[in-house]
Amino acid sequence: MLGIVSAALALITLDNSILYTALPVLTEQLGATSGQSLWIINAYPLVIAGLLPGAGGLGDRIGHKRLFQHGLGLFALASLTAALSPTPEMLVGARGLLAVGAAAMLPATLALIRVTFSDERERTLAVSIWAGVSVAGLAAGPVVGGLLLEHFWWGSVFLVNVPVAVAASAAIVALGPANVTDPSRRWDGVSSAQALLGLGGAVLAIKSLATTPPHWTTAGAAAVVAAVALTAFVRRQRRLADPLIDFSIFANRAFSAGVVSAGASIFAIMGLQFAVTQRYQLVEGFTPLQAGLVVAVLSLGALPVALAGGAVLHRLGLLVLIGGGLSVAALGAGGLVVAAVVDRLDLLLAGLLVLGLGLGAAISVASTAIIGNVPRHRAGMAASLEEVSYEFGGLVAVAVLGSLLNAVYLHALERPDGADGVAAPSPAAALSSSDPALVAAAAEAMDSAFLAVVVAVAVAMVLGAAATGWLLRRHLPGTASQAHPGDH
Repeated sequence: MLGIVSAALALITLDNSILYTALPVLTEQLGATSGQSLWIINAYPLVIAGLLPGAGGLGDRIGHKRLFQHGLGLFALASLTAALSPTPEMLVGARGLLAVGAAAMLPATLALIRVTFSDERERTLAVSIWAGVSVAGLAAGPVVGGLLLEHFWWGSVFLVNVPVAVAASAAIVALGPANVTDPSRRWDGVSSAQALLGLGGAVLAIKSLATTPPHWTTAGAAAVVAAVALTAFVRRQRRLADPLIDFSIFANRAFSAGVVSAGASIFAIMGLQFAVTQRYQLVEGFTPLQAGLVVAVLSLGALPVALAGGAVLHRLGLLVLIGGGLSVAALGAGGLVVAAVVDRLDLLLAGLLVLGLGLGAAISVASTAIIGNVPRHRAGMAASLEEVSYEFGGLVAVAVLGSLLNAVYLHALERPDGADGVAAPSPAAALSSSDPALVAAAAEAMDSAFLAVVVAVAVAMVLGAAATGWLLRRHLPGTASQAHPGDH
């Protein structure tokens, strides 16, 4: 059972990052603009984050096994559609459909683990393996994308999902547990729509502000829509007898620390994967595979620690693994800042390795801190919130850091006199120009943009370490679920 849900999870997390190395090729062949390219990336985490709160409750109602099966089928169909998309608009739509399938599967993966493993130690180890697979999938995405692009067209990065999804579907039917339903649970589609509208408005506002010049009207309207929708969502949850999100569980400090750790970790991983692969392909001329191997160094540090974290949690406790892990990650991120300033690849690789060590420790027990600190009847909600933390962290990373990368690039670009093309060409267009002066100016602007991104990641790691350290300051080693006065 752990193998089946891990295979599905690997597909889901792989699709979060596999496009990073394929994006320059895809953009050129589909004729996508910079804005369309970011939407191709963002449509996936955006829809997942919007649907996940409702997916946990829906799984409780119709059964997590059944929802998992439906999600796998939809994921395979959407992957085939994405691979054959002839336009950027169709690819964005296919990525959104992929996200619907992923949102159906994600809460079920953790819920099925909780049902399968009744012993707390075994469940903790299983969740750590689950977290390790998640990290491995994210880290492997750019490498797998690069390998496929060495031999096939860009659609192969989606087509590879189909046989795995079909095999997992057959396995869950043959080997999965009985489907357990709870007809008393309700699925609130209105709340899901409010969450999706609010997150979509927030992303659009960020992207509109990052253009040159900023689209103030669009950004303002999108921000208003986001504020209204998210406020309505929160108020609705407080009125419902069975809300998608019970905000009172955030009073548990260990739970909140797990949410912060998950979001901060994925923010760093996905933000750096996006920035590093773009910079080294466009400026240094790396192939997609070479760029993927650079960011894969992060997983060399993260994966072993992520797998070991659950086994030592009862000895070290959440404070050491989460707070300490994010502190180590902050040191690694500081090394990345130095590497970006002096333009040294060896220092960049060392920084990614140290960052991975810290994030591996934090991410290994973030899921345990989340699902281990809620009542059993809130397991579906906790699983959804855990995944929302990851997807929201990735969504914010691509939306904020992707927009930051474009905004700083456009601001720093000093277009030489007489250069051909538009006044502010995209990095891909400028760096592939036949004008050496424009290429040099674009490379310098891209370096400035890359430095801005790694500084932002370093700041996020420092804030994450401080926040989780404060939340877990009274949490002693022993068990993952340990309440203290004032936690509830």
